[in-house]
Amino acid sequence: MSIQFNHKIRLTLGIATFLLVGFASSYLYNTQTKNKQLVQQHQAAQNLSFTQQENYNPPQSQVTPASTPTTRIPITNFQNSLIASQTSNENISKQNTPTSDKYAASVPVTYPVIDEWQKYKFSISGNKILTTGKLPSAKVNFNQTDLLTVLINTRKYFQDYSSEDPDIQRKGILGTQGVTVQDMLRTLDFMIVTLQEDIANQRTTRLQDPNFINSNFKVIKWSAYNPSNQKQDRLRITKYAVFTHPGSHKKTSTFNTPIYSLKETASNDKFYTRYTKQDVLSGIYEPGGKEFGKVQPLAYLTRDGLEEALMEGTVLINFTDGSQAFFNVDRNNGMSYVRGLKATAQKRYWYFKQVDAIKGYGYKIDAKISIKPGVTFAGDVLNIGLGKVIVIEHTQSGRKRLQMGVIADTGGAFLPNLYQLDFLAGIFQNKKDFQQHIRHLPEYATAYVLVKK
Repeated sequence: MSIQFNHKIRLTLGIATFLLVGFASSYLYNTQTKNKQLVQQHQAAQNLSFTQQENYNPPQSQVTPASTPTTRIPITNFQNSLIASQTSNENISKQNTPTSDKYAASVPVTYPVIDEWQKYKFSISGNKILTTGKLPSAKVNFNQTDLLTVLINTRKYFQDYSSEDPDIQRKGILGTQGVTVQDMLRTLDFMIVTLQEDIANQRTTRLQDPNFINSNFKVIKWSAYNPSNQKQDRLRITKYAVFTHPGSHKKTSTFNTPIYSLKETASNDKFYTRYTKQDVLSGIYEPGGKEFGKVQPLAYLTRDGLEEALMEGTVLINFTDGSQAFFNVDRNNGMSYVRGLKATAQKRYWYFKQVDAIKGYGYKIDAKISIKPGVTFAGDVLNIGLGKVIVIEHTQSGRKRLQMGVIADTGGAFLPNLYQLDFLAGIFQNKKDFQQHIRHLPEYATAYVLVKK
């Protein structure tokens, strides 16, 4: 009887154990399934939030190509307050970093690329072209005073025109790596303070030391993405310049091609958007033309001089009367630049204004950033971002060389463009001098974006 009783107990305990294990397994499976669904929902929400934010099309502002710098470093209250506020700004920024930005750096995020008219072109994963990197052990080359000037002028543009120019508030593709506009501003602030301290102490700036850069900045390697050349992995580095040209205040047999300025009274009249470059050069604004009197002729160049001025964005004209002046592009006729089409066949036409120096990016002519040769890049300000600090790496005579500059300019060829930067080389008398100067500069380079840690 004892044996039968023990057998029953063992049988009962076995059934109970089996039921208990089955219940526990079912509970764990259901819990894991629910957790997985929650994670997937969270990821989808994050990606949707990011895509909606980047797809938001703010009011369109006027985007223009090349322009240039002042010859001295402006001393302003903005500049003097940077040192005092640096530590405070960094602490506030760290505390206010949105959770979504941190999360975006850890998951693949698809970024919608837009053109200069804010229209969607294609999508790309940020991780495909942006990866964590490190500068090699080589001196970072740049002129300290010139870089400081461009950093200050770019930072001040954000301070003065952020509300008028919403394009500069776009995070761009770097947002997929958790980089915000505030991160970029902290980067500019830190570099300004560092350069000011080093210049004041008459020492080589720490920003030329790759070890200092690697310790204080997040170094993001930017690999090229060229839809028409999938094999391109390094950025193409083109070069632009300001050329001096002879010209005349009046039309002559030699200087017979005009550059025009839109009159202030025409700012709300878009008549000029109806006419191509070829229409303008046919004489519609000249005496006897159907639109005579609607614009102001600024100067007359040769046809080649006009094409170079349109391409470079700024021209220094030496007039026949011995005077000279800078002229910079102001507004265009709203027609797109067609990549690959020869210059004389382009329909886009730019109207100019006289300026006091070379000018870079700006939503209007009076707001444009003053830039300096040797430390300025023109690039895609909508998808990469205005004010991004770039270091390019290339090999010269078997040695690594690093060059630092700021994206403070743009142009129709860069909207959109994730595979190219245009380096402002200087002011030259002619193409021969320009070509000789840029012989040592690379055609392609490895690029890095610096972001303050």
